[in-house]
Amino acid sequence: MIEGERAPTDARRRRWLFDEPDFRRLWTVGLVIFAVRWLEMLAVGVFVYQRTGSAFLVALMTLLRLLPMGLFGVPIGALAERLERRTALVVVIVAMLANSAALALLAHAGRLAIWHLAVASFLNGVAWATDNPVRRVMIGEVVGPSGMSAAMSVDVGANNASRMLGPTLGGMLLVGIGIEGAFAVSVGCYLVALVAALRVRYRNSAPPARAGALLAGIVEGLALVRRDRRLVGALTITVLYNVFGWPFTSMIPVIGQDTLKLDPQGIGILASMEGVGAFVGAIALALLARPARYARIYVGGVAVYLAMLLVIATIPDAVVAGTVLLMTGLSGACFSTMQATLVYLASPPEMRSRIYGVLSMCIGFGPLGFLHIGLLADWIGAPGATLVSGLEGLVALLLTRRVWGPLFAGPDRA
Repeated sequence: MIEGERAPTDARRRRWLFDEPDFRRLWTVGLVIFAVRWLEMLAVGVFVYQRTGSAFLVALMTLLRLLPMGLFGVPIGALAERLERRTALVVVIVAMLANSAALALLAHAGRLAIWHLAVASFLNGVAWATDNPVRRVMIGEVVGPSGMSAAMSVDVGANNASRMLGPTLGGMLLVGIGIEGAFAVSVGCYLVALVAALRVRYRNSAPPARAGALLAGIVEGLALVRRDRRLVGALTITVLYNVFGWPFTSMIPVIGQDTLKLDPQGIGILASMEGVGAFVGAIALALLARPARYARIYVGGVAVYLAMLLVIATIPDAVVAGTVLLMTGLSGACFSTMQATLVYLASPPEMRSRIYGVLSMCIGFGPLGFLHIGLLADWIGAPGATLVSGLEGLVALLLTRRVWGPLFAGPDRA
């Protein structure tokens, strides 16, 4: 049930979570990977814009990170149920480490090209698409159903905390030692994540492979989503946020440089303000959110986020822009925390990897939004593109009211 469980968010529950060694290790893996993701997105965005002057190419780099979710999210979710997930997690981390190491070497040799970053962004996107059906399902298996709501709040909080550190560090590294230094730091961070993953003791028992089992699992997962109107509503909100809301973050380096006249370090600090707001929001939700309000928090967070885009698009002041980004962070935390929680609680335990795969596919609609805002930015400028995207999102939210309305129904499935 979506709202039928009360999240165990008291201090005793949180201490219990961190008393579990495997939860600590999986949480550490997520924190490190999240931080590297934001570090590299900021560094790549600034580097590409300085080299090309194209806001579209900046958005394209983030688009390529998201594209694999839409392409491979559902099959990855079904495949994750056929694998030993700890081994899969280790393989994914090694692949991301090798990717960043290759970019660091190319940059050090002065041979780093935009197409290298494009290919690397896509490969990192494939790895990113595994996080929900592999690592987060492992968290659920480690802490058990009674601890999952609190675990999701803490894990989303780690993601949001990384958004404070990653962009700031990325900007400082670009100023101090260049993009090769940013990727070298990424390699070091991935080594920390690899050690943590290798120390995870939990092993799931992978079922024996059967001909057609993967395809059957995909079909069964999609059929469940189609039957459950509350899942449809939750996933619709996910699509709207990722098409009209989140793509705005790719415009921060452009707005920071062109409108606010900031250097890379200043852009990093500006981008980190959204992470500060998101972290504060996640902590507040962990302490105060109650199941009866989950749907309101979820939908309301997206509405506020989209409204804030209208403000930041029209304010040419760095301090005010930073304040607005605090608000987008707070509202974004409402979305991201409740997204993970609502979808998890709505999914049958034996199908959570598959449903999380469908969730990854819905997040994968984001490339349409990044393509849209990038093309608009090259046409009417980043502030204008941000304004249009926010307005379109608010209109789309109103027009789909009947689709996501069942989220506010009782706990029984429609």
